[in-house]
Amino acid sequence: MPVPYLTLTSVVEHETEAKRSRFICALAPARSVEEAIAFIGERRQKHPGATHNCTAYVVGQRVQKGDDDGEPGGTAGTPMVQALVGRGFSDVVAVVTRYFGGTLLGAGGLVRAYGSAVTETLDRAEPVRMVPARVVRVAVAHDQAGRVENDLRASRHPVREVTYAGEVTFAVSVGEDEVAPFADWVATLTAGRARVDVGEEIHVPA
Repeated sequence: MPVPYLTLTSVVEHETEAKRSRFICALAPARSVEEAIAFIGERRQKHPGATHNCTAYVVGQRVQKGDDDGEPGGTAGTPMVQALVGRGFSDVVAVVTRYFGGTLLGAGGLVRAYGSAVTETLDRAEPVRMVPARVVRVAVAHDQAGRVENDLRASRHPVREVTYAGEVTFAVSVGEDEVAPFADWVATLTAGRARVDVGEEIHVPA
């Protein structure tokens, strides 16, 4: 069952310090594992001389991955993932770059440092709340398409794409709890001539 979550629309960066070690956290939106990996690569190129570039990403409802990048096992990637999930974030990637300050932090200190680097950066972000929705496809005859498109675009439901074939089909993002009223509205709008198909689950900004 899809649930609401928070995500980002832009990169956020913040630096913290623990016993003279610098922890530079960068967060970015990542709608796929490929986007997360690409951002991780960019950060590693930007900080090639860092002691560690530890990473975490959460994509969708199932993918959660952390990498300690040479820190003791479970002291970096895992607390970073937990920080993202604990705040209700998904489709986001975090990279914490550490420049060693000369003093060992110990396992507990590392867990706190990496986790707080992420949470303090999240505190400075402007998250977007994403809510469950469906892609609803509305197919109409060509003689109705112009008026239907105008009405759809004037509604609060975003039109994702338009396909022209034997019919004109509009793919529309509709909130999970609004699908039935939307279908009724389309039926009224087209005098029952439209074909409405409820498609895949997605999330849209609230």
